[in-house]
Amino acid sequence: MNFTLHQLEIFNKVADLKSVTKASEELFLTQPAVSIQLKKFQDQFKIPLFEVVGRRIYITEFGEEITLAAKAILSQVESINYQALAFQGELAGKLKLAIVSTAKYAMPYFLTDFIRKNSGVDLVMDVTNKASVVKALENNDIDFAMVSTLPKHLKIETISLMDNKLYLIGGKQFHLKNKNLSIKEIEELPLIYREQGSATRYAMERFMASNKISTYKKIELTSNEAIKQAVVAGLGFSIMPLIGIKNELQNGDLQVIPVKDLPIVSNWNLIWLSSKNMSYVAKAFIEYINMNKSKIMKDHFEWFNAY
Repeated sequence: MNFTLHQLEIFNKVADLKSVTKASEELFLTQPAVSIQLKKFQDQFKIPLFEVVGRRIYITEFGEEITLAAKAILSQVESINYQALAFQGELAGKLKLAIVSTAKYAMPYFLTDFIRKNSGVDLVMDVTNKASVVKALENNDIDFAMVSTLPKHLKIETISLMDNKLYLIGGKQFHLKNKNLSIKEIEELPLIYREQGSATRYAMERFMASNKISTYKKIELTSNEAIKQAVVAGLGFSIMPLIGIKNELQNGDLQVIPVKDLPIVSNWNLIWLSSKNMSYVAKAFIEYINMNKSKIMKDHFEWFNAY
């Protein structure tokens, strides 16, 4: 047999995703390039690794065994690369995070210089909803999470990063009649919510319940980006984190609508399990955040003070 690490990587990715198209996208390769290398890898074996039924790929029992071996080999190669960098005096390894979707507007600013200064560190970051983030943390699949609502059932360590402010947001076509929007006026608005499991959804529902607000129409969308576009188009109104609408506020597509008891203010927190056996990379990142978070806030988030 004469297969390459590149072929192992391609087969492993196709086996995980069950799709040549998705594998090519994640590997930044063309579909023909992936298909050619996949065929060359299959040609090394007399037993089929996969079957194609319609447009779907199914991994055979033998293919599953080869997948396990491929993962082990690739993991060892990765470990060798990290060890080589470590012996050269460089910080090396993986930094794994899961963040709630709104945190994608903030977390990159807390990562950029750290990753730039440590070329041996590979970043793996999952952007999802709060429920999935907490599950990844609980399962010890990640080093850190960034959330605005702390999970009460887990023993965690935290670093407070910045305020999280949520306002009622409307499109530019909305005209406010009085200084503040009244509860009665809110009840007449079509409101747009995030999906169940979202921290933003939870905060919005708490505000509505505490003010005994019932609306005539409720719309549910599964991302803040979708909500932004819907509000810009005039489809409805929503309570959204300020961090994710900077550009739309500045260009006038969205506006903050003043309401009594808003904004809802919490904190963005970097959190990790208290029992976590921290890697050198994770420890270095904690040190970096503690030393630099004030400067990062000053350099990138001073616009927050205008609201």
